[in-house]
Amino acid sequence: MKKSSKIVLATVMTLASSFALAEKNLKIGVEGAYPPFSEVNSSGEVVGFDIDIANALCDTMQAKCELVQIDWDGLIPALKGRKIDAIIASMSATEERKQSIDFTDRYYRIPVKLIRQKGSDVEFSPESMTGKTIGVQVSTTFDKHITDLFGEVADIKRYNSNDEAYIDLQAGRLDVVAAESLALKAGFLDTEAGQNYEFFGPDLTDEKYYGEGIAIGIRQGQDELKADFNNAIKTIRENGTYKAINDKYFEIDVYGE
Repeated sequence: MKKSSKIVLATVMTLASSFALAEKNLKIGVEGAYPPFSEVNSSGEVVGFDIDIANALCDTMQAKCELVQIDWDGLIPALKGRKIDAIIASMSATEERKQSIDFTDRYYRIPVKLIRQKGSDVEFSPESMTGKTIGVQVSTTFDKHITDLFGEVADIKRYNSNDEAYIDLQAGRLDVVAAESLALKAGFLDTEAGQNYEFFGPDLTDEKYYGEGIAIGIRQGQDELKADFNNAIKTIRENGTYKAINDKYFEIDVYGE
């Protein structure tokens, strides 16, 4: 009996020591304008893959988390200004961003793609893009990549959300929209509004722009928090929680190889 008690106590102590921030309060920055990763539903709640992942990680770490909705280009300033403790908002861990904030291990990785109207003659080349207008979400990795690829020959129009870009695409004010492939598929192509549009061009995965994948942003020097998140990501990958969330939104494993 005493031996069993010692085993149980040791197990509890091991679990507690795995997460240094157990029972701590954390503010997690989320976006809410990037379906199916995050969006505001009819009840005014922020929902989506990122939101479910954030809640699963907080539960695993035994941390009390408050999700704070912030516009995309305000997330890093809010983190650096200590208004939030972490960013879970489909943010690529790029070398440029690592100059100002730190990142955990990735929690998913998918390519960026472009869409056009079916029957369009626009192709993925500087010659074809000359004079065209391309929509991107402002301050994203694909904003930088598309600008480097076509900024000298095309008009790059920047939006606060993909939904705004889709409206202009349908209205004929854009020729192309670029974003993560699954966001384009679930947020537009699979909807009634997107039936006359299609993917074109290659998958964009260059690590110069997209880093090692999508990860959680934290302030530099937050080693305990980084370790806790990394342990939690590993845990939900191993115990099936990640797969359950993944399968709720996608038909493929978005974690990647």
